[in-house]
Amino acid sequence: MGSRDDEYDYLFKVVLIGDSGVGKSNLLSRFTRNEFNLESKSTIGVEFATRSIQLEGKTVKAQIWDTAGQERYRAITSAYYRGAVGALLVYDIAKHITYENVERWLKELRDHADQNIVIMLVGNKSDLRHLRAVPTDEAKTYAERNQLSFIETSALDSTNVETAFTNILTEIYRSVSRRQFGPDRHVPINAANNLTISPSSNDSPQNKKCCSNL
Repeated sequence: MGSRDDEYDYLFKVVLIGDSGVGKSNLLSRFTRNEFNLESKSTIGVEFATRSIQLEGKTVKAQIWDTAGQERYRAITSAYYRGAVGALLVYDIAKHITYENVERWLKELRDHADQNIVIMLVGNKSDLRHLRAVPTDEAKTYAERNQLSFIETSALDSTNVETAFTNILTEIYRSVSRRQFGPDRHVPINAANNLTISPSSNDSPQNKKCCSNL
């Protein structure tokens, strides 16, 4: 556990939400391990993976949670919104019903997540352009109306996956930076959740831990 992976300046919890089968697990594995599994099975409950990136000279570690999309797991996964500072709301561009359900997922996110959470609408499976059921402009307009960022991705061929995660982590980082205060520059994202994201100075790796309720 005490590896170099523990050395970071910021730790951000990001959740992947959306209907079952839209490709959340493959987006996670493509970004964190550069892997794609055509035989990927539905996630049961919750799983997560991490990856660190460099932003403005700082090491930002993303802890990305993949929540099961099936209805029967909704009660389980609602608790995992706690402490999240970012969310990728994913739909399948070839299945219009998954786009229709974005409204419900967004409401759930607004109900359970911190009010400052950064949300990105993601139209996944852009490689299925010949089966497209959700026009890009329609989704982009919806995102603008609801103050979400927007991107289309393909976990299969890697299109925009890196960009999607990098963009949301950059947006979170800038949002957090704007809210820094005090001599130690700690950033209380949500005091009720005991979630504190703090840039480190000469702290030892164990003192760089944050997000205690994750």
